Amino acid sequence: MAEHRRSPDHSAAKAADEPGRLGRRRVLGYLIAAPTLAVGVSWLVDSTDPRQADAAVPTLPQPEQIFDLGDLQNLAAAPTSGLISVQLNTDGTAFFAVPRTEVGQGMTTAIAMMVAEELDLPMNKVRIGLADARPELLMNQLTGGSNSMRSMYVPVRTAAAIARQRLVDTAAAEWGTTAAQVTTRNGVISGPGGRTATYGALATAAASIKTVAVSAELKSPSEFTVLGRPRNRIDALDIVTGRKQFGMDLQIPNAKPTMVARPPTINGTVVSVNNLAAIRAMPGITDVVAITHGVAIRGETFGQCIDAIQVVDATWGPGTVDNESDATVLAKLRKAQLPMAVPPLLSNTIDAEFVFAFASNSPLEPDCAIADVRPDSAEIWASLKVPIAAQEDIAKRLGLPIDAVKVHVNQAGGSFGRHLFHDVAAEAAEISQKMGKPVKLSWSRTDNFRQGRTHPMCTSRVRVNYLAGNVLSYEQRHTSVQTDFGHGLGEMITATAADLPVGGNLSFAETIFTLSQSSPYNFGVTTQLLNEIPLKFNTGSMRNIYSPNVVCAEELVVDRLAAKMGQDPVRFRRNFLRDKRLLAALNKAAEVGNWGKTMPKGTAQGVGLHAEYRGAVATLVEIDCRPETVNRPIPDGVAGPRVTKALIVVDPGFCINPRGLEAQMIGGLQDAIALALTSSLHIKNGMPLEGSWDNYFYTRQWNTPIDVQVVIMPNTSDSPSGAGELAVAPAFAAVACAYARATGTMPTYFPINHGKLGFEPLPLEPSTPQSPTDGLDHTF
Repeated sequence: MAEHRRSPDHSAAKAADEPGRLGRRRVLGYLIAAPTLAVGVSWLVDSTDPRQADAAVPTLPQPEQIFDLGDLQNLAAAPTSGLISVQLNTDGTAFFAVPRTEVGQGMTTAIAMMVAEELDLPMNKVRIGLADARPELLMNQLTGGSNSMRSMYVPVRTAAAIARQRLVDTAAAEWGTTAAQVTTRNGVISGPGGRTATYGALATAAASIKTVAVSAELKSPSEFTVLGRPRNRIDALDIVTGRKQFGMDLQIPNAKPTMVARPPTINGTVVSVNNLAAIRAMPGITDVVAITHGVAIRGETFGQCIDAIQVVDATWGPGTVDNESDATVLAKLRKAQLPMAVPPLLSNTIDAEFVFAFASNSPLEPDCAIADVRPDSAEIWASLKVPIAAQEDIAKRLGLPIDAVKVHVNQAGGSFGRHLFHDVAAEAAEISQKMGKPVKLSWSRTDNFRQGRTHPMCTSRVRVNYLAGNVLSYEQRHTSVQTDFGHGLGEMITATAADLPVGGNLSFAETIFTLSQSSPYNFGVTTQLLNEIPLKFNTGSMRNIYSPNVVCAEELVVDRLAAKMGQDPVRFRRNFLRDKRLLAALNKAAEVGNWGKTMPKGTAQGVGLHAEYRGAVATLVEIDCRPETVNRPIPDGVAGPRVTKALIVVDPGFCINPRGLEAQMIGGLQDAIALALTSSLHIKNGMPLEGSWDNYFYTRQWNTPIDVQVVIMPNTSDSPSGAGELAVAPAFAAVACAYARATGTMPTYFPINHGKLGFEPLPLEPSTPQSPTDGLDHTF
């Protein structure tokens, strides 16, 4: 049972007007020429100063602590910030088209809260949509890196505050009074003599016939009535009642169900289709065409498409990694590992290597897209976290000008980084163009796992030199299969390279690694370096990118260091932490989680820390590694240890919505348990053996802790940190450290159960298996 706690002194009033805080301040924006009131914003970049701490052998600030990935994204978004607007409608509602994508993280709820707060408008009168691809926004339409709240918090509030001020000024002018005598509340404007007017009644009069610069005053946090208060998701009722619309729910005229029979290798090609006529003659099938990576089949129902996939006889061309397996990839990674710079100090050196298997980026919702391609235009509907890049690429593939391709962004049921890539939408466009008809393309679960995006296999080597109670050097060499950053982040780095205060002449991956990774400890000379090998797997930047693996390796070594120095793991961290916010979170976790309590043999506590995205998290878990737990019978799977209790203490800077933040933390915990214990892809002959969620053991109900608690620390900033990915890394580390303490053996290969294959792999052909006739035979 999840419990949410907030420290009692967490109040907006306390933090309102302290020196260095945002407080009440004047902001700039634009009145945009429009029939009703529309307001644009000016983008503000907030770069937090590195934090200082004392230690015998201090560590200098690392690049991520000076300028991080979120700062890069803010910098890239700044030039087009004025093109984003809040609109007031004549019915008294406000509308904001978010240039980021809602994939279940609750972003639309947080945005609605910002608008409602600064407009003095009830939440039920705020409408939030997702913006179509808008090329004019340039780098301002990318969802990733836990950046949406950091980058949009001030701009959205600014637009809403200017809209409110414009309504006040308009009412004052019409009533022949001053703005100081006019007030707003719940969408109603009041003035002297009992005069009132609704926002809707003034929306047209307040509109501007030309775009002009204006200013307004943001509320002080002490005045907040919406922000910082727990709120349910604005789409919660629709979700639980089945009314929420996802991509597969869209009804586009004549867009019939479409699926693809795929080659038995990653990125394989079609040489020939040997029974084309027989497939076309099957019941309900309307069209069959060969495409770049498969045979596309369009039918009256998805079931008929699946039936047709079963009989496809094709000659396939080779893929890009046909001869690779877990063992061959690991050998190449080890060969490519960068050398350590500091020589070992004999008995006072710890050397360790950790291996992390491939992991699937598949969200629970199957990948889907709708495409209607015509000779001179195209229209696409899909969940896209980088819709501008998708629009540009699809236009190029179709041979159409960019402005002839309209791309609509749908809400999605999860992402895990998957929707940073638009390959499903591009494939739908290719199929529609070749068939000359609209299509509703769905990938199967097996497509997702075998041909979709994966978090690459990697190793992390760590060397620590210590002497006389101090750590003299900490080196980490992270070696990974190449991560594909061709989805927009790479272009963003190129566009801002000249203005980056850190980084230098690094590759895309190295830049992102440098701007996202740092050690929170005073460990003397500290270096963390990345090297990648160019294997052509379909990789992607899964939730939290490099951090879960990097932090897990570091925290395991920290526990080992503590043992070498004869110190308790929490006490050791207290002695060496240079991040005061992280120290406060650790102390709170140790207090609330009753660190150090007596536990039965085979069980233990573990702690993990991480600071990123200008936020800080301490996680404390308890694990059960006793034989009766590890050997639980699980159909077609391996049970392994179970996390029985978890505590997450988070400092998010400013907490916009405690309920939403709690959900993000719990979601990150579930990811972490999966990565530590159960979920991975096994590669054989260039293809994952996993072909469904039955095979791929993400955290299940029988493996998630019953007791989960989230504690939100008092606000330490006026602006929010990034929180969407923040909990994954420290929770992963905490589970690994707990396992090491419970078993007396430090794990070095993750997930811990990777070496045990508990299922019979699905055949490679047909690429999508026949649907079961009795679902009860296939569930547990």
